[in-house]
Amino acid sequence: MQEKPNAPQLPRLGITQGDINGIAYEIILKAFADSRMFSELTPILYGQSKVLSYYKKNFGIDDFNYSLTRDARQAWNQKFNVLNIVEHELKIDPGTITPLSAEMSVLSLKMAAEDLKNGYLDALVMAPPCLAVQRTDTGFLASTFGNPEMLRVLVSDRMVIGLATDDVPLYDALSSLNNDLVVRKLEVLSKALKCDFGINAPKIAVMGLNPHAGEAGETDKATQAVADAQKKGVYAFGPFSASRLFVNGAWKKYDAVLALTYDQGVLPFKVMSLDGGACYWAGLPGVCTAPLHGPGFDIANKNQASPDAFRKAVYLATDIINKRKDK
Repeated sequence: MQEKPNAPQLPRLGITQGDINGIAYEIILKAFADSRMFSELTPILYGQSKVLSYYKKNFGIDDFNYSLTRDARQAWNQKFNVLNIVEHELKIDPGTITPLSAEMSVLSLKMAAEDLKNGYLDALVMAPPCLAVQRTDTGFLASTFGNPEMLRVLVSDRMVIGLATDDVPLYDALSSLNNDLVVRKLEVLSKALKCDFGINAPKIAVMGLNPHAGEAGETDKATQAVADAQKKGVYAFGPFSASRLFVNGAWKKYDAVLALTYDQGVLPFKVMSLDGGACYWAGLPGVCTAPLHGPGFDIANKNQASPDAFRKAVYLATDIINKRKDK
């Protein structure tokens, strides 16, 4: 049955399949089992219909219907679409990291990212792959879009935290931190808050590295960067120690926080965002989001995974698409 000729085209969201042996298919199925999702977007899973059918049967989700498409541009409105990245059957080993599952994670990401780059998709939402693949996501996205200055941003209903350095060993993060880097990340975050969140004059709190950063005149590695960013029109404040910023809720006075290292930002975010959170990559011309959790091999195929963070990533991508259209 064909769609009505005048049916409006909803935003097309490409969804990577993540690791087929983890919880990726479970959270995708649970999120899109709610048919109300289709009134706002058109999902396209870059995966394998036989894997989807396997988990659909396993979790007893009988009323979940989908359509096959060979091209994202021909995806069906108001339906769940599957674009098979391979035609042959894949071996599923729930709870186990295998070379095949990692290979399929990478292939799914490559195909979806290429379609996003070519304008066939409006956004990309990544289901969680294994950790080895997950750690390469940022670098891969950067190279796909010509290596723009970008920033991983954590988003929940309560807070927004940007990460000046990514998921790397602490020694490497500290070695890469310098005044110019922090200023560039502040500029990316400020622009994203304006374009993707609709905040006209965003205020950003900057975390320091020293235990008493910003107190009693104590200087910090971020002190000069805050001053230089202000000269460029960024409303940056600080630096603040973690205790000064988070213990008494001072962070609520700001639209976002810039953490200098990964753990420095992820820890308070997870503590204060128990309802689930997502991340997105600011600075990219395309919209890319993901849930803020891993592949969950320990609970794979046990019907225990919550789709909340994945659903948050889907709606975050949709919101950003709409904000950018309004500009």
